[in-house]
Amino acid sequence: MELSILEYPAIGFVLRWIHIFAGVTWIGLLYYFNFVQGEYFKEADGGAKSDAIQKLVPRALWWFRWGAMFTFLSGLGLLYFYKLTGFGILVGAVLGTIMFLNVWLIIWPNQKTVIASAKQVAGGGDPIDGAAAALGKAGLASRTNTLFSIPMLFFMASSRHLPGIQDAFASVSMVAKIAVFGLILLLALNGIKGKTGPITSVNGVIHMGLLLTLVLYLMIEFL
Repeated sequence: MELSILEYPAIGFVLRWIHIFAGVTWIGLLYYFNFVQGEYFKEADGGAKSDAIQKLVPRALWWFRWGAMFTFLSGLGLLYFYKLTGFGILVGAVLGTIMFLNVWLIIWPNQKTVIASAKQVAGGGDPIDGAAAALGKAGLASRTNTLFSIPMLFFMASSRHLPGIQDAFASVSMVAKIAVFGLILLLALNGIKGKTGPITSVNGVIHMGLLLTLVLYLMIEFL
């Protein structure tokens, strides 16, 4: 039997609560990694950095990846139960899904290699082969997630308030669909095998995230 939000409003409330709580945890730690920890690691001495990688980073990554998991699962529940079809909410959902996949398929596996290598070196051994490359892959995916998080939050929050964004997916022009999802796809692919470019710095990723938000909105509004 198919559940209905109208018949069971508590389901919708619980899903929204989980989505917000898990999302705050996930995105908060994403910004911590990119805006705080990464900048600290640039200035920390080797011993302090190694200690943080072995003891602090694994704890933060646990909350980070499970925050992403519960945000994603509760988001799927909301899409299913509410039958959401607004273009803006779907754009936000696509961005969030890519970010979720980056966490579990790129960031976490590569960070495990970095953590294991730091522990091995601390024990007197040699670094694990490929640890430096793993750090680079995790860093690029994390920067890409930070870039995507700004328009993702914008479209999720404004999906019922801005013209064009609240329109149903079917009513949006094919040109707008191709432009929006094509740009997102290109940036997602760059996050897998590309370069950080202008999103290398904290200021850069914030500015580019705001620019991406504006570009996507204008595509929806005018194409």
